[in-house]
Amino acid sequence: MNDTPASTVESTPVAEAPTVNALFARSTLDLQAPPFDRIAQTDYQPAIERGMELHAKEITTIANSTDAPTFENTIVAMEKTGADLYRSYKIFSNLTSSTTNDTLRKADEVLSPKLAGHFDAITLNEKLFARVQAVYDQKDQLQGEDRRLTEVVYRNFVRAGAKLSAEQKQALSAVNQKLSTLGTKFSQNLQQDNNASAVVVDSVAELEGMSKNEIEAAKAAADDRKLPGKYVLTLSNFTLQPQLASLKNRALREKLYRASINRGNNANEFNNKEIIREIVKLRAQRAKLLGFATFSDFALDDQMAKAPAAVNKILNDMAKPTLKRAQEEAADIQAAIKADGHTFQLAAWDWPHYAEKVRAKKYGLDESQIRPYFEFERVLQDGLFFTMQKQFGITMKERKDLPVYHPDVRTFDVLDADGSQIGIIYLDYFARDSKRGGAWMDSFVDQTDLLGQKPVILNCMNIPKAPAGEKTLLSYDEVGTMFHEFGHAVHGLFSKVKYPTLSGTNTPRDFVEFPSQYQEDFALDPMVLANYAKHYETGEPMPQDLVAKIRKAATFNKGFEGLEALQAQMLDMDFHALPEGKAEITDVIAFEAEALKKRGVAFEPINPRYRTTYFGHVWPGGYASGYYAYLWTEVLAADAFAYTATRGGLTRENGDKFRAAILSKGGTSEPMELFKAYRGQEPTVDGLLKRRGLQ
Repeated sequence: MNDTPASTVESTPVAEAPTVNALFARSTLDLQAPPFDRIAQTDYQPAIERGMELHAKEITTIANSTDAPTFENTIVAMEKTGADLYRSYKIFSNLTSSTTNDTLRKADEVLSPKLAGHFDAITLNEKLFARVQAVYDQKDQLQGEDRRLTEVVYRNFVRAGAKLSAEQKQALSAVNQKLSTLGTKFSQNLQQDNNASAVVVDSVAELEGMSKNEIEAAKAAADDRKLPGKYVLTLSNFTLQPQLASLKNRALREKLYRASINRGNNANEFNNKEIIREIVKLRAQRAKLLGFATFSDFALDDQMAKAPAAVNKILNDMAKPTLKRAQEEAADIQAAIKADGHTFQLAAWDWPHYAEKVRAKKYGLDESQIRPYFEFERVLQDGLFFTMQKQFGITMKERKDLPVYHPDVRTFDVLDADGSQIGIIYLDYFARDSKRGGAWMDSFVDQTDLLGQKPVILNCMNIPKAPAGEKTLLSYDEVGTMFHEFGHAVHGLFSKVKYPTLSGTNTPRDFVEFPSQYQEDFALDPMVLANYAKHYETGEPMPQDLVAKIRKAATFNKGFEGLEALQAQMLDMDFHALPEGKAEITDVIAFEAEALKKRGVAFEPINPRYRTTYFGHVWPGGYASGYYAYLWTEVLAADAFAYTATRGGLTRENGDKFRAAILSKGGTSEPMELFKAYRGQEPTVDGLLKRRGLQ
């Protein structure tokens, strides 16, 4: 997660000294798109505080009603509340991730515990819950979305502590506010330490092996930091940094790697270890208050997996074949090191560099051959947008009239096959120091028929942008991530749901990654690849022998990739498997090492995809005891994609079926029922094993 000193952070464009807070009223722009040109940095906190106040009054009116509780005057009435709060907070929370600065960080620190307390005051309101309970008790009289909404709202109240005693509610609210504050601090620490840990290189000679574009990007990063004559290697979200694959300088590889794995664990003010210790303890307390043995039991109770045992089974079942494959890959890499004339033992910082050599030897393929055919704009237009048109009949029409929060952001109308507007999408693809690491989808406006809203969606990535005048060339992983995040986007865009609570991606964590992982495989569809994989200088299509090599190498390094993910998934589960009273961790790094050893997945050349102190999905994020979801949903995605292939692959018929059965439904049904509506049966692991080359 990146950040820069205040003097170099990009600010959100604002109009000159607006006299009225633009967030106080509904946007008059198309589909309520945010009026970024009229919003001042200092507008967010007062707008959100005002929104909480108005929301509290709306909720009080419902709770204090003397009319007999009904679905309409209680459940639906609640769905109509909070417009002022959500309008402001959705924009604010997105900007704190995509283009933050000191003003936004300070506002986040103040607002985080206030928001936690605000929502606790709603879910712990006894009068309000009594009305919800009364409607829930009569749920058999309801049908379809009405019944589903009632069940979800009731479940959410109970999981938030609505049935606790007054003393327990008070304790729970205190825990929630502490957790909110700690989560915000973790994110801010990580963003700033990520930036502080970037590696400064003195001479271009040290960057031997990196491409011209990569070197120019490193020079531009140094120039941005006012370091003339230097080169800066910035850090991505993951443990392994992309520059490790090309750098020939082993000492620099080690320096870059150690900078990466020590994020959040440096001897500075951004150290996250104590924050994590406190979060683990507080989450265990929260689970006990709510009647669960551990936080994992609580977190999984409303997911597809239902219980930790189901998650641990799939993780453990994958561990042995994955570790075996990783060990085989390590032997190949050690042989490549020897063939290169070296005697050193394979270390983690060597793996990416020598894996490229092994891939080149085994398949005649390396990343430098691929990148020239993956020019950013062509991938976007002729790859991603082309796929969406073929699959769903939709087209993207770029707009220049909507204000944006950063010059790199682009906006598009999403048009259906009949030309009607489905929604708007903001695309923010390029890395910058004020953006957190990783890639994500979010929304500024959610689809809901009840409120007459069409979706306004955001996709963010961290692609290193080429210097001015140069073309941005992508790795295959970056291409896959573009397809992945747009899979989330269409989940939000195609939502056709009445109620906000059930809209779009408002589904269990271990289902929400299914549509996105399903879309990834279309990046290699023959029709799609032929349309976008063209040389950025000559326009020549990718040679068929290179295409064949890419396909043949599709399962390469899957032992490594699978093991680093399993390690992170297991750590997530083990940190949250500690019951209250036993959740006192002395040293989170020592706990990490011991947990991997006990699980039988400790392997010296491979560390978790995210080590504990920079595991942003889990500590501030929504994936606590949920990072397994990527593996769980990969089973769904691989099975569904294999089924689609038997029906002709990339066709409108298949796309329309997937849209109708999955993407339009939001959280209106149980996830497995939605999956079976498309697939016709529950999934098997065969597709995943084949996808990873483990079968």
